Amino acid sequence: MIFMRHAGTARRLALGVGKLGLLIGTLSATFGVFAFAGLQLGLKTREVSVPTIGGLTPAEAEVVLADASLVLRVEAVRRVHQTIDAGRIAEQNPGPSVTTRRNRSVKVWLSSGHTPGAVPTLIGASEQAARRRLKDNAFGLRRLSEIESSRYPTDAVVAQDPPPAGRGRVVALLINRGERGLTYVMPDLIGVDGTAAANILRNKGFRVTVVGEQPYPGIPPGIVLRQSPQGGFQIAPGEPISLEVSR
Repeated sequence: MIFMRHAGTARRLALGVGKLGLLIGTLSATFGVFAFAGLQLGLKTREVSVPTIGGLTPAEAEVVLADASLVLRVEAVRRVHQTIDAGRIAEQNPGPSVTTRRNRSVKVWLSSGHTPGAVPTLIGASEQAARRRLKDNAFGLRRLSEIESSRYPTDAVVAQDPPPAGRGRVVALLINRGERGLTYVMPDLIGVDGTAAANILRNKGFRVTVVGEQPYPGIPPGIVLRQSPQGGFQIAPGEPISLEVSR
């Protein structure tokens, strides 16, 4: 009887401990969920959306940014802008509607005013920023050329024509696409001397094979009749080229 009483007590004790453990586990999980949610909420409350301050004076922009818990930082260099008066904000970084942290500085460049026909400075800007600056200043894009180099930032403007402060209504840009490996455009060799063309290509590092010498009435021997790759295709040094010449 005593044994049965002790066994019943042990079962009730074990059951109680189990319920207590389940309660503690549930409370811990609930606490963890609320803690994670609180952390996320805390991070969100530290973020703000950058307002649009283009065209404002520095004093006006400072008030607008202060309302968004941000700080104004005026850069020393001014930028030519054909549609924004001198002394007003021509450009900002971060841009409008970008989400950023509270108390972060927003850099601005003031306009140097209307200079009829004066081309804005685009060198060093990204392609996207350069296009936007041209549009804002009522300039057109005449031509976009590309280079592949490791000397400049990728997708940055490395040259412009006309140059900064030059005259004109349309601008040509040279953009660096980054070093992607040297490639050539395959020339059209149809009708040229096959031996001479093969020697030139081999000196450039290409593997050239002259194949399928075919008779062709009215064509001197050794003239290229067909080629692979065809003219205009991109090709890298070391790639094979086959030439079919006349006999």
